[in-house]
Amino acid sequence: MIKKYSIKELLNKGKDVINKKVLVEGWIRSFRYSIFIILNDGSTIKNLQIILSKKLEKKIYKKITIGTSIQVIGTVIKSIGKKQYIELLSSDITIYESVNSSILQKSILQPKKHSFEKIREQAHLRFRTNIFSCVMRIRHHIAFCIHKYFHINDFFYIHTPIITTLNCEGSGKMFQITTMDFKKNPIDFTKDFFKCKTYLSVSGQLEAETAALGLGKVYTFGPVFRAENSNTSRHLSEFWMIEPEIAFYNLEENINLAEDFLKFIIKYILNKNIEDLFFLNEYFKKWNKNDKKYLLDKLYLILKFPFKRISYTEAIKILLKEEKNKNIKFFHPIIWGMDLQSEHEQYLVNKYFKIPVIIFDYPSCIKAFYMRINNDGKTVRAMDILFPEIGEIIGGSQREERYEILLQRIKDTNTDKNKLWWYLDTRRFGSVPHSGFGLGFDRLVQFITGMNNIRDVIPFPRTPNNAEF
Repeated sequence: MIKKYSIKELLNKGKDVINKKVLVEGWIRSFRYSIFIILNDGSTIKNLQIILSKKLEKKIYKKITIGTSIQVIGTVIKSIGKKQYIELLSSDITIYESVNSSILQKSILQPKKHSFEKIREQAHLRFRTNIFSCVMRIRHHIAFCIHKYFHINDFFYIHTPIITTLNCEGSGKMFQITTMDFKKNPIDFTKDFFKCKTYLSVSGQLEAETAALGLGKVYTFGPVFRAENSNTSRHLSEFWMIEPEIAFYNLEENINLAEDFLKFIIKYILNKNIEDLFFLNEYFKKWNKNDKKYLLDKLYLILKFPFKRISYTEAIKILLKEEKNKNIKFFHPIIWGMDLQSEHEQYLVNKYFKIPVIIFDYPSCIKAFYMRINNDGKTVRAMDILFPEIGEIIGGSQREERYEILLQRIKDTNTDKNKLWWYLDTRRFGSVPHSGFGLGFDRLVQFITGMNNIRDVIPFPRTPNNAEF
């Protein structure tokens, strides 16, 4: 019986399969000199070279075009070429579906460079391109690695609701869910499906906190939604978040966990996806010749040094000093109490420290109600981890475990305490210090793959004015 192999499996076996008869399947990437087929099945960035037998019927040759899906039976031989160790001498080819040349010319599968905008228009086909197959394989392994990290560290995976009645942060726009006819005026939401106003969730944090206060260590990993009109290269309307919550953890322990978590993921991907990363690294070298910080160098830098940790107040002092001494003109004026802008974060990471930076103890006026107030009464036990190029990659805090203080914070921020009765209730039944953070999964994939636009690291991006496919 002839054994079927994926191309990755076959190439990895190398000399062990020479002279063996095998079966492979895939899509044709190129057809050269009417004898060499370059085949790929998505399992690896590498291709398998097929040598066509002279005994094949001529009608088969006419059906061989780029994109055509085929099955090949043949004998593995050692290649005389330098680009591959083995190749396949075909004895039989079955064509599943050929691609009409006129259709091919209009698609992104034709062998030429396309803009990312053009490729995005054909998102249903871009999995077949080299660069996006790399990104999607890396995306898969990052997701798997995240579950692995939490599993070996005794976290429990929980599913928090996608449908909610409250914005976790207390601000921002949300997608409303209803079965009501909005043409009717006024709308009586007590007659709606859930008998109240409901939305697509922006976070599972609050629900995860309740789970942590019974299970100790939990995490969520799922889709969340923002209805903000942020049509930038760093924002999506539908994206994925990882949110661990840990009972009996203070802010420092939370920061240690977050740094270890990020380094674990990057180390894992460097080990598991080095071929894909190398392809992306060479791609960016070719097309971004002015950028000397290549992808692999950037990833290894994350592992090389401990992240720099500074307070928000220290960060403000550094920025003011740099502005004065080096005559730097920031677009946004630097004032204590402001929310740091991307230009400030990137200066600290790229210019001043030149390594990832963790900023903690932010002003309470710019942070959410659930963050623990410090003894100074002005700052909260919050932290952000800033990475080169993309800025904030993790945001987290020690949560306010004291009932009266939490209640006052809810009132001060004009948050509806009636909708949070259950959240407040957890502070009356054996409340403990606890912490957590949120990591934007797609933004992490963007950083690791080096892609400039977050739309290019998710299979089917949902952004303002765009919900195709």
